[in-house]
Amino acid sequence: MNKQEECIFCKIVAGDLPKFDVFEDEQTLAFMDINPASEGHVLVIPKGHWQDIFSMPDEQLGYVIATTKRVATAVQKSFQPDGINLTQANGKGAAQSVLHFHVHVVPRWRGDELKMNWELIPGDMDSIKVAATRIRENII
Repeated sequence: MNKQEECIFCKIVAGDLPKFDVFEDEQTLAFMDINPASEGHVLVIPKGHWQDIFSMPDEQLGYVIATTKRVATAVQKSFQPDGINLTQANGKGAAQSVLHFHVHVVPRWRGDELKMNWELIPGDMDSIKVAATRIRENII
């Protein structure tokens, strides 16, 4: 399994740093975020080190998504929030603070004021069509 010695999440996986664990299997680890956006905020990571979604093998991504679903279901049962955000950032421009692939499971309540949503403003349909074409051309 690949890891980086300076990565805080790799240190957590190795047992070098404390954690409040929620779930663990051979491929993944889920633990409480110590800077929670809301009560019940959990992080789900692969045990191997991959910086982002682009470097992560599909099989490993599948393990993380399966664990994320399992954890989100447990968070829903435990806290009964009005909703749950699953967020995952790639790169500093997207506010990825730890460069080890991870998914946030964030319980949400109406009126919680958590700034994660954006205003719905209708886009220019011609620009959207052009963007769709550009993306389609690059689908592997």
